[in-house]
Amino acid sequence: MLAIIIVSWNVRDLLERCITTVHASLAGSGIAYRITVVDNASTDRTFAMLRTRHPNVEVIDAGRNLGFAGGNNLALRRVLSRNGSRVRYVLLLNPDTEVIGDAIPTLVRYLEEHPDVVVVGPRLRYSDGTVQSSRRRFPTPGVLFWESTPLEWRWLNNPWVRRYRCMDTPDDREQTVDWLVGAALLVRRSAIDRVGLLDASFVMYSEELEWQQRLHACGRIVYLPAAEIMHHEGKSSTQVPTWRLMTFHRSRLRYARMRYGDHLATGLYIFLMAVYGAELFVEAGKWLLGHRRDLRRQRIGGYVAFLRGLGVRD
Repeated sequence: MLAIIIVSWNVRDLLERCITTVHASLAGSGIAYRITVVDNASTDRTFAMLRTRHPNVEVIDAGRNLGFAGGNNLALRRVLSRNGSRVRYVLLLNPDTEVIGDAIPTLVRYLEEHPDVVVVGPRLRYSDGTVQSSRRRFPTPGVLFWESTPLEWRWLNNPWVRRYRCMDTPDDREQTVDWLVGAALLVRRSAIDRVGLLDASFVMYSEELEWQQRLHACGRIVYLPAAEIMHHEGKSSTQVPTWRLMTFHRSRLRYARMRYGDHLATGLYIFLMAVYGAELFVEAGKWLLGHRRDLRRQRIGGYVAFLRGLGVRD
């Protein structure tokens, strides 16, 4: 049996489309499956839509926003305990995805035919059809200081990003990787039993990285471009962009501490406070010079909120 878990927050229409494409992908495959949606306290009438359009979907009301890891763990505990050994595979799927063709059966068959593989993921595409980078090597310290910081904005094609995002291998080739972006992950249930659930101390971001680092000890993680899923990236988190940036870096600080120790994590924290403080200073200078003051005011407010939030140490 295949358990499909979708954690959703205020993306009702995208969620409805996601579920519809899941059913279409699995139609006629002979694969027994059940969809479980965890609603992280949405305010967009997600429950009403599910009751009306998808009454056979199990819905779990989280009661509050548990984030990606917390929401998935809530469903995993219920699904795996209730269904016992019947669940062989678990698909973690973002609500802002659309399954293309028979992508899900293709992923399931791959795990059935490759017992040494514990995680398999599809090629992701953006809404316009272009390929979304989803293959990763484990991040080096250099990556932690580069990704989603002003260094990335100013030096896009650097050595760290090319290696980290597997840009040295074509995206149309099946390949073993260190980890995959968590928008669509098919995981072998026996591996989950061995390593445990996601680490819910990561509210969002880096949780799939840390989890796959543990899963990596159980077998291979494979990128399978023969299966494709469209990903309308970040439709939940982009509703609160400053929170998204702050949460990303707080999660990376936690990961850095777990992976490389307190010294590197402290250095990364100081670096982030310094570079984003410098961005705040630049925006304030432009505001004083009268350059597009409404935009500068908005950015200043965002950087202040970011620095305050990052400064709340775990």
